[in-house]
Amino acid sequence: MTLHGTIWRLRTVAALALAAAVALAPSPARAGAQAEEALAPSVVTVLARSISDRPVPSDYAFRAEVQAWLAATAPRLAPRVADARERRELLATIHYEATRAGLDPLLVLGVIHHESAFRKYAVSSADARGYMQVMPFWTRLIGAPQHNLFHLRTNLRYGCVILRHYLDRESGDLFRALGRYNGSLGRSEYPQAVLAAMRRYDAAPAPRTASLGAALPLK
Repeated sequence: MTLHGTIWRLRTVAALALAAAVALAPSPARAGAQAEEALAPSVVTVLARSISDRPVPSDYAFRAEVQAWLAATAPRLAPRVADARERRELLATIHYEATRAGLDPLLVLGVIHHESAFRKYAVSSADARGYMQVMPFWTRLIGAPQHNLFHLRTNLRYGCVILRHYLDRESGDLFRALGRYNGSLGRSEYPQAVLAAMRRYDAAPAPRTASLGAALPLK
């Protein structure tokens, strides 16, 4: 091989390596950030217990009520998550984690839509991470330092537990709870956007008439 050919090959390999590194790097996200606040020891205990609870049952996605939800929701998510297997796993995990936290799965879909645009490795300028843009300080407060917030179930477990915590703190006021979650408490843009996204993914949007300032009926 000539010297010119060797140089060309090395440059090609370097370019491919750089492209791979960029593809694997965390994607930037335009999301807000939960504020770190002092939590009462009793609250920490409850949240930590919620984080460490059991994972998704292996047969969960095959249960009749979950199958119906997946069938209705999956086509609406296809433009953002093209791979059918990845889409099914994501939706099944969303449904499980939302339900165990007492949240509407569509609410969690709406949050993910605006927090990360369904990018698993999204990172905001405030260092919020993953699908639900969870701030790293939560692993120190209620979890463990080794918890990986880019892991699907870990990220959704934290995100749903945190959102449930904010809803309880705000006595069911979804407007204020979403504001706390996004770090934009008192502003209407984010809660309105999340509710609009809920309608986007809802196969039967007509019955959903909850106002922004009231508690949303949770499943």
